[in-house]
Amino acid sequence: MKRSSGILMAVSSLPSPYGIGTLGQAAYDFADFLHAAGQRYWQMLPLGPTSYGDSPYQSFSAYAGNPYYIDPELLIADGLLTRSECSRCKWGGDPRYVDYGRIYEKRFDLLHKAFKRGWQRSSEAVAAFEEANSRWLPDYALFMACKRHFGMKAWTEWPDDIRLRQEGAVEKYRALLREDVEFFTYLQYLFFQQWNRLRDYVHAQGIRIIGDLPIYVAMDSADVWAEPECFQLDDQCVPTEVSGVPPDYFSADGQLWGNPLYAWDRMQADGFGWWIRRVDGASKLYDVIRIDHFRGFDAYWAVPYGETTAKNGHWVKGPGMSLVGVLTSWFPQLRFIAEDLGYLTPEVKAMLAESGYPGMKIMQFAFDSRESGNYLPHTYPRNSVVYTGTHDNVTTEGWRTNASAEDVAYACRYLRCQPEELTEAMICACLASVSDTAVIPLADWLHLGSEARINTPSTQGSNWQWRLTCPLPEALAGHIAQLTVLYERAQ
Repeated sequence: MKRSSGILMAVSSLPSPYGIGTLGQAAYDFADFLHAAGQRYWQMLPLGPTSYGDSPYQSFSAYAGNPYYIDPELLIADGLLTRSECSRCKWGGDPRYVDYGRIYEKRFDLLHKAFKRGWQRSSEAVAAFEEANSRWLPDYALFMACKRHFGMKAWTEWPDDIRLRQEGAVEKYRALLREDVEFFTYLQYLFFQQWNRLRDYVHAQGIRIIGDLPIYVAMDSADVWAEPECFQLDDQCVPTEVSGVPPDYFSADGQLWGNPLYAWDRMQADGFGWWIRRVDGASKLYDVIRIDHFRGFDAYWAVPYGETTAKNGHWVKGPGMSLVGVLTSWFPQLRFIAEDLGYLTPEVKAMLAESGYPGMKIMQFAFDSRESGNYLPHTYPRNSVVYTGTHDNVTTEGWRTNASAEDVAYACRYLRCQPEELTEAMICACLASVSDTAVIPLADWLHLGSEARINTPSTQGSNWQWRLTCPLPEALAGHIAQLTVLYERAQ
């Protein structure tokens, strides 16, 4: 990756009158802002439909797009909705935060009106879309239709015939739930129609999109339901062990993610076809793919199913370069970033070096006395991507006000700044570093505090909600562009 920079901004955080960011005008405006600021990359969070907890890392599908991001204004322009239908809905009481409960209650009713008007009108285009996505779309649409039919229960609680995909069950429920299957098919048609237009526009601005590939998929997903043989499940489709990470400085109990683990031996036996299909799907969204929890390819933390914390897990050897080499050779047009944060063994470091992927550096970690890794800027290699922080960190301004006095003083000594200048100093240190790529969260460019934090790992209830509520000032784009030129990262 040539020396360059970008901005991290979740689609959900874009301004919108519809309760959550969409693929509409605000996304185009942000692409214009990136261009004016001299940026090369727009980094996003996963775009899949979210399940319980609203995390984009726990999606109903590794391939589908989130229907919440379908822009109602574009549907109005296309004659699929009326303005009065859209304005009639109330999407939440605080424009600074996403009210997922309200959106869940109202959004699908609104989108169903668009479906009723557009299904026949666009039948040929929808049929072509179905054909192009036949490997995942039929299973996903049926999965969502069944979830609706069974009161949104997890598929593990469905009747045995369809839960275990017994002979004839798939055809039976596809016929029984035909209208809902068509509805969820049409929503994906709308999402990708709007996404492809936006992506073309972003590319025309000279910008490429960095997207996340969560290493695991959700248990309650079409992916696991449709292909249970790819996961460590028993004959009743119950997990034997689940995912997590061990205890560390930040969490005495570790993190119990609860995702099903891969049956790596079976995946490797067929040449990692499941992973090839998955990355191919991601390539329809992104130009650069950040592989979440890259160290899990070398060894992963397996926790016995039923445990309430991750403490009693154990390390199990993963596929390593056998998988990484397949992905690299199958997708020469893609660039990959390895999320290699946390404690790295010599084996993980060797795998990263052999892959050739750039790893990640987090500026906040450099001055956090609880962090055992060395993230000081003078140690960075060129083949790396540096961030002030990610979606899992507090904003840098929030770090300044919440970190220990000793950590803040150390950061100020190192960066030669006063405490009130620390956010800007960290940004400049990222841009000045030798790392080929620097990505700064938008909230840091705006010097926002902890109220703009996107996610706090191992917590639920207030994550993934932050939204931008005002247009971005032209002066900020000019300021970013000046620094981008100063540190020789301009396009």
